Amino acid sequence: MTFKSGIATLTGKTSYFILNKFFNGGSSYPGKIAYKIDPDILKSLGKDYELIVVTGTNGKTLTTSLINKMLIQKYDDVLTNPTGSNMIQGIVTSFVTHHKKSKKPLAVLEVDEANVPIICKYIKPKYFVLTNIFRDQMDRYGEIYTTYQKILDGIKLAPDATIIANGDAAIFASKELPNKVINYGFSDKGHENEDFKAPTNTDGVLCPRCNHIMHYHMISYANLGSYFCPNCNFKRGQLKYQVTGISTLLPNKTEFEIDGNKFTMNIGGKYNVYNALAAYAIASEMGIGVEQIRKAFAYDEKVFGRQETITVDDKDVNIILVKNPVGLNQVIETVLSDEEPYSLAFLLNANYADGIDTSWIWDANFEDFDYDKLPLVITGGKRVKDVTYRFKIAGLNMNKNIETVEIEDFVKQIPKIPTKKIYVLATYTAMLGLRKVLSDQGYIKQK
Repeated sequence: MTFKSGIATLTGKTSYFILNKFFNGGSSYPGKIAYKIDPDILKSLGKDYELIVVTGTNGKTLTTSLINKMLIQKYDDVLTNPTGSNMIQGIVTSFVTHHKKSKKPLAVLEVDEANVPIICKYIKPKYFVLTNIFRDQMDRYGEIYTTYQKILDGIKLAPDATIIANGDAAIFASKELPNKVINYGFSDKGHENEDFKAPTNTDGVLCPRCNHIMHYHMISYANLGSYFCPNCNFKRGQLKYQVTGISTLLPNKTEFEIDGNKFTMNIGGKYNVYNALAAYAIASEMGIGVEQIRKAFAYDEKVFGRQETITVDDKDVNIILVKNPVGLNQVIETVLSDEEPYSLAFLLNANYADGIDTSWIWDANFEDFDYDKLPLVITGGKRVKDVTYRFKIAGLNMNKNIETVEIEDFVKQIPKIPTKKIYVLATYTAMLGLRKVLSDQGYIKQK
């Protein structure tokens, strides 16, 4: 370690201690300081680690959490970034604050798509886990192939790495790579003879080779599924790991099969089955057994702001991060599967980390909510007027709506809601703000 790296590391550790001791934490600021002192600090910090990079539009945080839970059953020294702080500053913080217990520790890191080449410049991953790519934060990422190119720029720096890719996402098969590629996805058994197109306005359905509209034997959701092009020979590749069945799909419980093995997970949503499958794939490649994987799935899954339930007085507050139309549609589908009474909240911010352009809410299926059954919808955040209007157009009676711009005002409304349960859909900085207020009021411990 160079003198500059040593000073940067010490400064980062000191700031982390002060922030956690006196100010309820800070997941990226210590790394920001250390990185500013030494922009090459990752070269020193990460040189001994065997790295797994988890990246993609949706599912990074849960997938990373599940992989970590699986790996710690076999390996005693695993670094991760559990809060979802996935840009360079947050990742530097994770390394600065980790106390190594072995000469060859593991690091399983959620990495923002645009930060993949930055990380790979200094640390060469052994594995990349690719979840999916959907239209997301257009002002920052652009279209889906622009996003994928950012990931590819990182992969090119690690040609010996193995790629664990979502085989149901055609974009991941759009470029020939020198890397070993292992695909996971949903089985299309029983649907092999079906031939249909994705729903109108679905993104990413043009064949990446000939630009013809792709067809499907089976779609799980959005553009994910068993795709093929009727105009050329492009089709889904062979899957090594497959979801072979889903028997229960509730907001807080999912029962499913992977390669014929039955698992239960205490979190809902078909999109989260993909996250579980991705974790299963990398864990299997690293020698983790089925029983260890089953144990990891069975944990009471509380992931930072992702279907995280917090008790506020006598109310159950379920916080779910939303950031793009595809993810939000899956969240709406999951919420609608709840047969118990619930209230709803949507906190919309438009900071850089949220995406400054909020027009994406118009591409999501707000109309699917049963507004006759919903007793209350609270809207909030800096762009509260935008989301309130979206609910109004979707059919919400405005007599059932309360607007709260500030997070503190929203929290004051929670004890007054007419149901025991409330789902809070929140963009990234709104989610962080909500957790901060709840932490300050003693409802959760800030990480």
